[in-house]
Amino acid sequence: MIEIDIKDYPFNKLDKLMLGGVSPRPIALASTIDNDGNRNLSPFSCFNTFGVNPSTLVFSPSRRGRDNTTKHTFENLKEIPEVVINAVTYSMVQQASLSSTEYPKGVDEFAKAGFTPLESVSVRPFRVKESPFQMECRVRNIIETSGKPGSANLVICEVVTLHVDESIMDENGIIDPQKLDIVGRLGGNNYVRASGNAVFQVVKPLSTIGIGVDSLPKSVRLSKILTGNDLGQLGNIEYLPVIANDFVLPNELINASEDRVHQFAQKLIATGQVEEALEILVAFS
Repeated sequence: MIEIDIKDYPFNKLDKLMLGGVSPRPIALASTIDNDGNRNLSPFSCFNTFGVNPSTLVFSPSRRGRDNTTKHTFENLKEIPEVVINAVTYSMVQQASLSSTEYPKGVDEFAKAGFTPLESVSVRPFRVKESPFQMECRVRNIIETSGKPGSANLVICEVVTLHVDESIMDENGIIDPQKLDIVGRLGGNNYVRASGNAVFQVVKPLSTIGIGVDSLPKSVRLSKILTGNDLGQLGNIEYLPVIANDFVLPNELINASEDRVHQFAQKLIATGQVEEALEILVAFS
């Protein structure tokens, strides 16, 4: 493994490593406006949500690495501390990318990217009609981390009005990732589409306390077949099963090797039968 001392590493190379390793990142398609009423639109992937009481978003229109200049989004927020952050879905990702073009100040990226501006309810910047999830925000604080090339300008926003297209919600009023079809940013020119087989579930260990991987039988922990993800699911079970005297292994596992048993258990885990898999593993061990 390569060890990198940050203080001796060129920041332009570090930027590529950081953006490649810290990914995928959600994209904030940020709409701002200046004192003259000029609209501006640009995507930023240094972005996330940080709480709901108050509802807090943070994104960074960082300083340019090549010449240390600031972006129009950042300059507009200094003049009018309001922003609309629009989600970027797969159907609009090429347009969102186009809006990142460094057009001269005063050029309307809504028009350049072919987006439809909608008047907001609580703030002056416009919303992007094509986005199914729009957050009108007021800026609470801007933190300039150093003023050096490539440095972050943390824009801390409070959401004041939210717009959600009902077509992306399920019957419980929760956003369905398959309907939203959102995209995330990777390193370089790479993106990820968060729908289809890319979406999967991981049961959170909140309502119960799992036994932990360390409580699994040694032969299971050191298995040549079971992966770290397999062990993580087994360790999330609340209790180690007690094997009854009359427990019988499936016929296909009688006289089977340890690897064969672990392969069988792995298939059960893949289909959500984690407790059944652990019972067989404990019985065999």
